[in-house]
Amino acid sequence: MSALIDFILHIDDHLVNIVNTFGNSTYLILFAIIFIETGAVIFPFLPGDSLLFAAAALAANANYDLNIGLFIIVFLVASITGDSLNFFFGDKFGDLIPRHRILGKFIKEKDLEKARLFFDKYGAWAIFLGRFMPIIRTLIPFVSATSNFPYARFAKYNIPACVSWVAICCGAGYFFGNIPIVKENFSMVIIGIVLISLLPAIFGFIKAKFMPSKQDNNL
Repeated sequence: MSALIDFILHIDDHLVNIVNTFGNSTYLILFAIIFIETGAVIFPFLPGDSLLFAAAALAANANYDLNIGLFIIVFLVASITGDSLNFFFGDKFGDLIPRHRILGKFIKEKDLEKARLFFDKYGAWAIFLGRFMPIIRTLIPFVSATSNFPYARFAKYNIPACVSWVAICCGAGYFFGNIPIVKENFSMVIIGIVLISLLPAIFGFIKAKFMPSKQDNNL
Protein backbone atom coordinates (compact mmCIF):
# COMPACT_ATOMS: atom_id res chain seq x y z
CA MET A 1 0.00 0.00 0.00
CA SER A 2 2.86 2.38 0.79
CA ALA A 3 4.28 1.79 -2.69
CA LEU A 4 0.89 2.66 -4.23
CA ILE A 5 0.67 5.89 -2.18
CA ASP A 6 4.19 6.82 -3.26
CA PHE A 7 3.28 6.12 -6.89
CA ILE A 8 0.22 8.39 -6.66
CA LEU A 9 1.94 11.25 -4.81
CA HIS A 10 5.00 11.20 -7.07
CA ILE A 11 3.23 10.04 -10.20
CA ASP A 12 5.09 12.52 -12.42
CA ASP A 13 8.47 11.04 -11.46
CA HIS A 14 7.21 7.47 -11.88
CA LEU A 15 5.73 8.27 -15.29
CA VAL A 16 9.04 9.74 -16.42
CA ASN A 17 10.75 6.49 -15.38
CA ILE A 18 8.12 4.47 -17.27
CA VAL A 19 8.59 6.60 -20.40
CA ASN A 20 12.39 6.37 -20.22
CA THR A 21 12.26 2.61 -19.65
CA PHE A 22 9.45 1.48 -21.96
CA GLY A 23 9.20 4.21 -24.60
CA ASN A 24 6.10 3.82 -26.78
CA SER A 25 4.90 0.92 -24.64
CA THR A 26 3.98 3.60 -22.10
CA TYR A 27 0.64 3.97 -23.90
CA LEU A 28 -0.14 0.29 -23.33
CA ILE A 29 0.92 0.43 -19.67
CA LEU A 30 -1.29 3.43 -18.94
CA PHE A 31 -4.14 1.83 -20.89
CA ALA A 32 -3.83 -1.23 -18.65
CA ILE A 33 -3.89 0.84 -15.44
CA ILE A 34 -7.04 2.76 -16.40
CA PHE A 35 -8.72 -0.35 -17.82
CA ILE A 36 -8.00 -2.39 -14.70
CA GLU A 37 -9.05 0.43 -12.34
CA THR A 38 -12.68 -0.04 -13.38
CA GLY A 39 -12.76 -3.20 -15.47
CA ALA A 40 -11.34 -5.57 -12.88
CA VAL A 41 -13.85 -4.39 -10.21
CA ILE A 42 -11.50 -5.28 -7.34
CA PHE A 43 -8.89 -2.53 -7.95
CA PRO A 44 -10.74 0.75 -7.27
CA PHE A 45 -7.68 2.18 -5.51
CA LEU A 46 -5.56 2.49 -8.66
CA PRO A 47 -4.90 6.09 -9.80
CA GLY A 48 -7.30 7.61 -12.30
CA ASP A 49 -7.72 11.39 -12.39
CA SER A 50 -4.14 12.07 -11.28
CA LEU A 51 -2.73 9.64 -13.85
CA LEU A 52 -4.54 11.39 -16.72
CA PHE A 53 -3.42 14.80 -15.46
CA ALA A 54 0.22 13.74 -15.12
CA ALA A 55 0.32 11.92 -18.48
CA ALA A 56 -1.14 14.94 -20.29
CA ALA A 57 1.39 17.21 -18.57
CA LEU A 58 4.23 15.01 -19.85
CA ALA A 59 2.70 15.05 -23.34
CA ALA A 60 2.80 18.86 -23.30
CA ASN A 61 6.54 18.70 -22.63
CA ALA A 62 8.38 18.26 -25.95
CA ASN A 63 11.29 16.53 -24.18
CA TYR A 64 9.27 13.31 -23.80
CA ASP A 65 7.95 13.01 -27.36
CA LEU A 66 4.49 11.87 -26.24
CA ASN A 67 1.30 12.38 -28.25
CA ILE A 68 -1.61 13.95 -26.36
CA GLY A 69 -4.06 12.84 -29.05
CA LEU A 70 -2.99 9.23 -28.65
CA PHE A 71 -3.25 9.52 -24.87
CA ILE A 72 -6.83 10.79 -25.21
CA ILE A 73 -7.78 7.87 -27.46
CA VAL A 74 -6.07 5.36 -25.15
CA PHE A 75 -7.79 6.71 -22.03
CA LEU A 76 -11.18 6.89 -23.74
CA VAL A 77 -11.01 3.30 -24.95
CA ALA A 78 -9.65 2.10 -21.59
CA SER A 79 -12.38 3.79 -19.54
CA ILE A 80 -15.30 2.82 -21.80
CA THR A 81 -14.24 -0.81 -22.26
CA GLY A 82 -13.24 -1.10 -18.60
CA ASP A 83 -16.69 0.04 -17.49
CA SER A 84 -18.29 -2.35 -19.97
CA LEU A 85 -16.30 -5.29 -18.60
CA ASN A 86 -17.22 -4.21 -15.08
CA PHE A 87 -20.90 -4.16 -16.10
CA PHE A 88 -20.51 -7.67 -17.53
CA PHE A 89 -19.04 -8.92 -14.24
CA GLY A 90 -21.94 -7.38 -12.34
CA ASP A 91 -24.45 -8.94 -14.70
CA LYS A 92 -22.95 -12.43 -14.60
CA PHE A 93 -21.36 -12.66 -11.15
CA GLY A 94 -22.93 -9.85 -9.13
CA ASP A 95 -23.98 -12.03 -6.22
CA LEU A 96 -20.86 -14.17 -6.17
CA ILE A 97 -17.92 -11.74 -6.15
CA PRO A 98 -18.65 -9.98 -2.79
CA ARG A 99 -19.06 -13.38 -1.09
CA HIS A 100 -15.96 -14.93 -2.67
CA ARG A 101 -13.31 -15.92 -0.13
CA ILE A 102 -10.56 -13.94 -1.88
CA LEU A 103 -12.31 -11.40 -4.12
CA GLY A 104 -14.59 -10.38 -1.25
CA LYS A 105 -11.55 -8.89 0.49
CA PHE A 106 -11.17 -6.35 -2.31
CA ILE A 107 -14.81 -5.48 -3.02
CA LYS A 108 -16.66 -5.18 0.26
CA GLU A 109 -20.41 -5.29 0.74
CA LYS A 110 -20.39 -1.99 2.66
CA ASP A 111 -18.76 -0.23 -0.31
CA LEU A 112 -21.29 -1.80 -2.65
CA GLU A 113 -24.10 -0.62 -0.40
CA LYS A 114 -22.80 2.96 -0.59
CA ALA A 115 -22.73 2.68 -4.37
CA ARG A 116 -26.28 1.27 -4.37
CA LEU A 117 -27.52 4.17 -2.28
CA PHE A 118 -25.77 6.59 -4.63
CA PHE A 119 -27.35 4.84 -7.61
CA ASP A 120 -30.79 4.81 -5.98
CA LYS A 121 -30.54 8.52 -5.20
CA TYR A 122 -29.40 9.76 -8.60
CA GLY A 123 -30.69 7.01 -10.88
CA ALA A 124 -29.14 6.90 -14.35
CA TRP A 125 -27.23 10.12 -13.63
CA ALA A 126 -25.21 8.21 -11.04
CA ILE A 127 -23.45 6.56 -13.99
CA PHE A 128 -22.33 9.96 -15.27
CA LEU A 129 -21.52 11.52 -11.88
CA GLY A 130 -19.80 8.39 -10.57
CA ARG A 131 -17.12 8.57 -13.29
CA PHE A 132 -15.68 11.61 -11.49
CA MET A 133 -15.55 9.95 -8.06
CA PRO A 134 -12.78 7.48 -7.05
CA ILE A 135 -14.02 4.12 -5.72
CA ILE A 136 -17.59 4.97 -6.75
CA ARG A 137 -16.66 4.95 -10.45
CA THR A 138 -15.42 1.39 -10.08
CA LEU A 139 -18.55 0.18 -8.31
CA ILE A 140 -21.29 2.00 -10.24
CA PRO A 141 -21.07 -0.15 -13.42
CA PHE A 142 -21.16 -3.26 -11.24
CA VAL A 143 -24.14 -1.99 -9.22
CA SER A 144 -25.94 -0.84 -12.38
CA ALA A 145 -25.79 -4.37 -13.75
CA THR A 146 -26.95 -5.96 -10.50
CA SER A 147 -29.92 -3.54 -10.56
CA ASN A 148 -31.03 -5.01 -13.90
CA PHE A 149 -30.15 -1.77 -15.68
CA PRO A 150 -30.08 -2.31 -19.47
CA TYR A 151 -26.57 -2.09 -20.93
CA ALA A 152 -27.74 0.13 -23.82
CA ARG A 153 -29.02 2.71 -21.34
CA PHE A 154 -25.89 2.32 -19.21
CA ALA A 155 -23.73 3.11 -22.27
CA LYS A 156 -25.91 6.16 -23.05
CA TYR A 157 -24.69 7.77 -19.83
CA ASN A 158 -21.32 6.08 -19.51
CA ILE A 159 -19.82 7.13 -22.85
CA PRO A 160 -20.48 10.89 -22.39
CA ALA A 161 -19.14 10.55 -18.83
CA CYS A 162 -15.89 8.98 -20.04
CA VAL A 163 -15.51 11.60 -22.78
CA SER A 164 -16.02 14.42 -20.26
CA TRP A 165 -13.69 12.84 -17.71
CA VAL A 166 -10.84 12.37 -20.19
CA ALA A 167 -11.34 15.84 -21.66
CA ILE A 168 -11.28 17.57 -18.28
CA CYS A 169 -8.38 15.62 -16.74
CA CYS A 170 -6.19 15.59 -19.86
CA GLY A 171 -7.08 19.17 -20.75
CA ALA A 172 -6.12 20.39 -17.28
CA GLY A 173 -2.85 18.45 -17.32
CA TYR A 174 -1.90 19.54 -20.83
CA PHE A 175 -2.55 23.25 -20.32
CA PHE A 176 -1.58 23.69 -16.67
CA GLY A 177 0.75 20.79 -15.82
CA ASN A 178 3.92 22.52 -17.01
CA ILE A 179 3.33 25.91 -15.42
CA PRO A 180 6.42 26.43 -13.19
CA ILE A 181 4.50 26.75 -9.92
CA VAL A 182 2.55 23.57 -10.74
CA LYS A 183 5.70 21.64 -11.69
CA GLU A 184 7.45 22.73 -8.51
CA ASN A 185 4.53 21.63 -6.34
CA PHE A 186 3.32 18.67 -8.37
CA SER A 187 2.77 16.40 -5.37
CA MET A 188 0.57 19.02 -3.72
CA VAL A 189 -1.40 19.44 -6.94
CA ILE A 190 -1.96 15.66 -7.10
CA ILE A 191 -3.14 15.67 -3.47
CA GLY A 192 -5.49 18.52 -4.38
CA ILE A 193 -6.89 16.56 -7.34
CA VAL A 194 -7.48 13.51 -5.14
CA LEU A 195 -9.17 15.60 -2.42
CA ILE A 196 -11.40 17.43 -4.91
CA SER A 197 -12.49 14.14 -6.46
CA LEU A 198 -13.30 12.83 -2.97
CA LEU A 199 -15.34 15.87 -1.91
CA PRO A 200 -18.74 14.40 -2.93
CA ALA A 201 -18.06 11.28 -0.86
CA ILE A 202 -16.84 13.39 2.09
CA PHE A 203 -19.92 15.61 1.97
CA GLY A 204 -22.14 12.54 1.73
CA PHE A 205 -20.48 11.04 4.82
CA ILE A 206 -20.84 14.28 6.80
CA LYS A 207 -24.47 14.63 5.79
CA ALA A 208 -25.26 11.04 6.76
CA LYS A 209 -23.33 11.34 10.04
CA PHE A 210 -24.37 14.75 11.33
CA MET A 211 -27.46 15.78 9.39
CA PRO A 212 -30.29 13.33 10.05
CA SER A 213 -32.94 13.04 7.37
CA LYS A 214 -36.46 14.40 7.78
CA GLN A 215 -37.65 10.83 8.11
CA ASP A 216 -35.33 10.32 11.08
CA ASN A 217 -36.58 13.54 12.70
CA ASN A 218 -40.16 12.35 12.41
CA LEU A 219 -39.52 9.12 14.27
